[in-house]
Amino acid sequence: MEERFTPSGVRLRQHTARAGSLNWLLLPGGPGIGSESLVELAGCLHVPGTIWLIDLPGDGSNRAAPGMADDPFANWPQVLIEAAEAVPDAVFVGHSTGGMYLLATPALEGLVRGIALLDTAPDCTWHPRFVEMTARHPLPEAATELYERDRRDENIAAIALASAKWNFTPAGLAAGRELLARMPYNSAAVDWSEDNFDHIYEAAWWPSAVPVLVLAGAEDRIVWQGGWEAERFRTPNAQFRTIAAGGHFPWIENPAAVSAAFDELAQAITKPNSVAPAKAGA
Repeated sequence: MEERFTPSGVRLRQHTARAGSLNWLLLPGGPGIGSESLVELAGCLHVPGTIWLIDLPGDGSNRAAPGMADDPFANWPQVLIEAAEAVPDAVFVGHSTGGMYLLATPALEGLVRGIALLDTAPDCTWHPRFVEMTARHPLPEAATELYERDRRDENIAAIALASAKWNFTPAGLAAGRELLARMPYNSAAVDWSEDNFDHIYEAAWWPSAVPVLVLAGAEDRIVWQGGWEAERFRTPNAQFRTIAAGGHFPWIENPAAVSAAFDELAQAITKPNSVAPAKAGA
């Protein structure tokens, strides 16, 4: 697997390479769980071009990247610009908080051929609804108390595994637990986003000149999707797809439907009159 780093330490790991010029940049949510959370997504896609797993400096297992500053979060999420510039014909794919980071980075306009926003939201109004859901369906006290006493990465893992029923439907629960069990949890990234992003986020731009896919599982209990009803997001270039029987990682329960939605996006990007970015990566 080819691995690259941008000047600030964004990591790009190649997952799949097919014929075609597009470079699909898969950015994880969380934060803190790393692009390992998107391996199944990458595996179910059959889009033309190359699929990369992306980790910001200091996120997931990307903790000692070359060029990484002493404070790896200092330029979050603006370092996403470096990833878009690192490859030609970039298509950014952001899951959950990753999608929010994309919409908080208006300088990506002109650098991407398309954007996919998966189980994400256009502003922070999803968060109080998430908190209400967790109050109705609390985790075991042992897991939460352990993490509050000692915010080590291992203790995030315990909470994540306990929260599997929040993230997956009953049909996807076994595969979901396996996914959550292998993640490289990173409490520093969790704390940065909690303190600096999650409660103040609002989309700083909307990509109206390139194809956009807004996709979410019909059974997603994590991120409320109601914010997308606003007229500003209902532009002709945007496709909205709800994945039947899907949870917060809908490619676990319904990979075929997710793959079909990405095929539509790829066709929209590659059709003859599609707009190419003003700046190309090298």
